[in-house]
Amino acid sequence: MASSSLQPPPASGATSAAQTTIAAHGRVTRTRVAVLECLLASHQPLNHDQIAADLAASGEHHDRVTVYRALDWLVDRGIATRVPGKDRAWKFEAVRHDGHRHAHFHCDACGRVLCLETIEPAIAVALPAGYRLDQAELVLHGACPACNDGRAAR
Repeated sequence: MASSSLQPPPASGATSAAQTTIAAHGRVTRTRVAVLECLLASHQPLNHDQIAADLAASGEHHDRVTVYRALDWLVDRGIATRVPGKDRAWKFEAVRHDGHRHAHFHCDACGRVLCLETIEPAIAVALPAGYRLDQAELVLHGACPACNDGRAAR
């Protein structure tokens, strides 16, 4: 793990929402804050490479393993969630204040995953006694408008 990721973010006049959220679940680190801020700023789930590129573009350089560990930590604490990607690589998104109860659309042509915030999965599950449902996922597959237009032109 990079030594810089072990240090808390530099003190500033205001605490970010990401810092506050992370502090409620455990130790605040520079990488955890940077990764969560990246996820919160995105309107779609991001894979590890997209997160690393966003961090590098903003001047935040973190090694690959540290970013993976930060993502695992965020998921383990329910701050972020995993969304399956086309190539079986996980994409990640921040869990919003209302919980993670929306569907995703996965374009099988370009691999883009979009949040469908207006579609809340209506799940009727009859679990056996003693079981508890913590999360359910709904991923719709097809073609996005850009890819769908490309198929129609063929």
